[in-house]
Amino acid sequence: MNSVNFKGSLVKLKGDALEVGVAAPKVKLKAKDLSEVIIAEEGKTQIVLSLPSLDTPVCATEAREFNQKIASYPNAQVIVVSMDLPFAMGRFCSTEGIDNIIVASDFVAKEFGEKYGVLIADGALEGLLARAVFVIKEGKIVYKELVNEITEMPNIKELDAFFQNN
Repeated sequence: MNSVNFKGSLVKLKGDALEVGVAAPKVKLKAKDLSEVIIAEEGKTQIVLSLPSLDTPVCATEAREFNQKIASYPNAQVIVVSMDLPFAMGRFCSTEGIDNIIVASDFVAKEFGEKYGVLIADGALEGLLARAVFVIKEGKIVYKELVNEITEMPNIKELDAFFQNN
């Protein structure tokens, strides 16, 4: 079982720890308007950001930064996935002026969390998603970062370098 830290304490993650090179599981999520969002949708390059909740300062900062950076990822769709309800996601996007990225909720079946190995299995955040970044291209995971400390941002410079070289 995979694990990460939350404020220095070890928390276990439920699901399979996917690695670069494996097929990306296709998962259906709910968008802020209750429409369907598909992870690993054919013909698309997706940057999938998994995070606990848009209602936390670090997660909100991450969403705002990627909303601004989307232009530097040509032909890529950025999707922020959390367990937040679609209505709360919509309110967040409206309040923060987020309109370049897609927000999607895994609250219905927790399928994304389990299939991508980022569902927190214990501790204070049990049932939420760990912070991670997956890049999916041609149906495969081509980049992955599972952030060791949930309260910290992903390594955006490393992701930028990956996109400049691929």
